[in-house]
This record gives sequence, C-alpha cells and structure tokens, in this order.
Amino acid sequence: MSGFNLLSEQGLRLDGRRPHELRRIKCKLGVFSQPDGSAYIEQGNTKVLAAVYGPHQASSKRSNHEEVSVNCQYSMATFSTAERKNRPRGDRKSQEITLHLQQALKAAIKTELYPRSQIDVYIEVLQSDGANYAVSVNAATLALVDAGICLKEYVCACTASLSKDNIPLTDVSNVEELSGGPTLSVASLPSSNKIAFMDMSQRFHLDNLPIVIEQALGGCREIQAILEKEVRKHLTQIGSAGDWSNVAK
Repeated sequence: MSGFNLLSEQGLRLDGRRPHELRRIKCKLGVFSQPDGSAYIEQGNTKVLAAVYGPHQASSKRSNHEEVSVNCQYSMATFSTAERKNRPRGDRKSQEITLHLQQALKAAIKTELYPRSQIDVYIEVLQSDGANYAVSVNAATLALVDAGICLKEYVCACTASLSKDNIPLTDVSNVEELSGGPTLSVASLPSSNKIAFMDMSQRFHLDNLPIVIEQALGGCREIQAILEKEVRKHLTQIGSAGDWSNVAK
C-alpha cells in the first residue's frame, strides 16, 4: 500500500491521468541506418533508443549453441537523470536490467531459427522518468521487428502499482515510484497471455498481487496495439518509398 495518496479527490493521478491510463507513447522505427534494426520510443518523459545487430555468427565462446545467443547491453546516458552523473556506466542496477531484458527478448524470438548465431541488442536511456525497464523492452521489440528478426509475437512491458486506497495504477511514473508503494514490472507476450518476466520493487500483499498483475497485463495489451500500429505505419512508408510507379515522370 502506498505511503501517499496518489489520486486526487476527482480520481486523477499526479500527472492528470486516470488510474488505468498509459502515459502518451510516441515511437519510430528505423531511426539509424548503421544497425540492422533500430527504434526510438517516448513513454511519458522516459525516452529510449534501441539498436539491433544481427543475426551474425556467434563468438567462439557461444558458437556451439544450437539456438541463437541474445546479447543485451543496457545503459543510461549521463544526462538521463539528475543523479545519473554520480553513477558509473555498467553499475549493478544496469547489469540486472540487462539480464532481465535478455530473459524477456529470448521468450519472444524464434531462437531455433538462428542456430550458432548471435543477436546484439543495445539500449540507451536518454531520459528517465519511471518504468525504464518496461520502456526498454518496448523499444527493443520495435528494433527487432525493424531488423527482420522472426518473433513468436511481440513482447511488451508495463508497470503497475496501487494507490493508498488500493486502486491499481497503470504505467507508473518516476514521481509515483518515489512517493508510492511497491511497483510491479511485467514483460508479457500479450497475444498468448504469457508472462516472460516479472519483478517487484517490494512485496505486495497476496490479496492485491493478482489485481496489480492484471493491471500490468492490461497495459501490455494496450502497448502491443500501439506498437503494431506504428509497425504498420512504418511498413506502409517503406512500401511507398519503394514504389517506383509513384515516381514522377
């Protein structure tokens, strides 16, 4: 339960959202030409870049693997938060998120199609305002799609928490994370309703946990629809650019 009331008397959150509402999401595929795939996403004020290289031949240490090796690297820009400048790159928290990203992405990739291969996923948080892991998963999914990596389905992630009155909240901002109670992060495969990864900042009461999980999964389903819409838009633009029949004579 939260230590502070995160809802106003009108039932609105600190940033004006209703309890179930996501922050505004803006995203784009193909933002870089050098990687095989790339994407940029803004979820509220959290801004993340993702780049994918591969599949390519695995390093000698991993060349014997029958399935693809997914190598992730997560980092935060020095200017991403006020306190970030005091933390070194590759700190323990970043290493944990890197492993969690790896777990979520491997659950979505058709790894059996790329034996003895490696896929490198690089994540850079440009601005942090809560749900860094969740937004990173969503950015990585778009970058994998842009790279043409075969996925079982999209893997999407969302956070959830509870207000002081035990009202579930979707897509928790940094202010809510700091002033509220425990936060749940869920990466799921929404189409099959499977959970790829789940983490809690603190323990929830057993009576509240199912409600918070369902709130996060509902957010994942909404995010999936947003990502799919952006992918269709991107593919339409690529198709239009490559349609020589539209070239002026």
